[in-house]
Amino acid sequence: MSIAFRPMQTDDLAQVHAIECAAYPFPWSVGNFADCLTSGYLCEVLLEDDTIQGYSVVASMVDEAHVLNCCVAPEAQGRGLGRQMMHHLMMGLPDMLGSGHGPLTSLLLEVRPSNAAAIHLYTDLGFCEIGRRRDYYPTADGREEAVVMRYPA
Repeated sequence: MSIAFRPMQTDDLAQVHAIECAAYPFPWSVGNFADCLTSGYLCEVLLEDDTIQGYSVVASMVDEAHVLNCCVAPEAQGRGLGRQMMHHLMMGLPDMLGSGHGPLTSLLLEVRPSNAAAIHLYTDLGFCEIGRRRDYYPTADGREEAVVMRYPA
């Protein structure tokens, strides 16, 4: 099994969106991903044997980065790909430039409190909870708060 990361391209959007729709009940649109590409966000795909199995979208501001979306295809979950993708982002943190102000020093993300597997992964990687965002995520019968986490803790 060969794992690689590369910048997301416009030609990847259909595949990325298909993974997004398979993974989430309230997926981003193709337009959301296209906007992130044109806005200069760090958009990458994770390739396993040359097949897109995941992706991440990260915005940087001043000295911190914010993971806006990070996903592994449902059929590829449970094999450590999410851990590899997060590790890739975390190890690149000192080299990513935040709006021309120098190296980034922290990585932020939101996660659903109901996503115990993701919270366990992030905690295991050294993220800590720094707050909650009320009514952040849509649900079938309303909204769910988000757990806000930061690395380094």
